[in-house]
Amino acid sequence: MIVSTKGRYALRVMVSFAQRGREEYIPLKEIAEAEGISQKYLESIMTTLSKAGFVDAVHGKGGGYRLNRSPEEYTVGSILKLTEGGLTAVSCTAQGAAACSRTECCQAKPMWDRLDKMIDDFFEGITIADLLKDNGVQK
Repeated sequence: MIVSTKGRYALRVMVSFAQRGREEYIPLKEIAEAEGISQKYLESIMTTLSKAGFVDAVHGKGGGYRLNRSPEEYTVGSILKLTEGGLTAVSCTAQGAAACSRTECCQAKPMWDRLDKMIDDFFEGITIADLLKDNGVQK
């Protein structure tokens, strides 16, 4: 499993929002400059986060984005699943994957299922608040 730039950038942005608190809306341009992310690429990420209800968005003057929950309520797993479409190690165990003719006799499938569970448990066990603490930053 390789996490794409979209997933990594989404995590960076969510941590950045958490560092700044939930009071103010941060303009897209400001986020892009602070994080060194192209504004056009960031628009795509923010649209995904906003449509999923992870952030609030206000358009126009004084607008921007902000978290709509506390950092403790966002798991790394939920953000990565949203931006990556899933966290499976192999395509045959992905949700909605085409049925494999070898599923019933595959000797490796139980191992892949266990790995998927370990990955999910790991990322679901880390919150944005944990990332702030791990970096010595607390809000």
